[in-house]
Amino acid sequence: MVSNAMAYEQQKRAALRILEGIEEGAMGSADLAALVEDADPALLYLIFRWLRKRYADHVNADTVVGRLVELGNHAGIPAKMKEGQADPVVAWFEDAYSYRDLSSEAFIELIVDKLES
Repeated sequence: MVSNAMAYEQQKRAALRILEGIEEGAMGSADLAALVEDADPALLYLIFRWLRKRYADHVNADTVVGRLVELGNHAGIPAKMKEGQADPVVAWFEDAYSYRDLSSEAFIELIVDKLES
């Protein structure tokens, strides 16, 4: 049996793997798509927005946004993103925080904490 603390840590690690996989290009889109299928829709939406905001004026913007677009073309992901966008956690985050003010680790921890509460 997996404890709540272990499940929480697993969810944080999986979310960070998704974010870093897109950001660093360390994973192929098929591997990322498999992780994304298991992700919470709000978490997924927020990860995509965090990356878009963080890389809007960055030298690597084309590369990172290109990975987002490629991943977003996988079946089921657009619907999951739309579902996530409507989640109250998204409104809470966007009212209280700025995407650019949080490191990837702090962002993931904050979002997973909120989703688990």
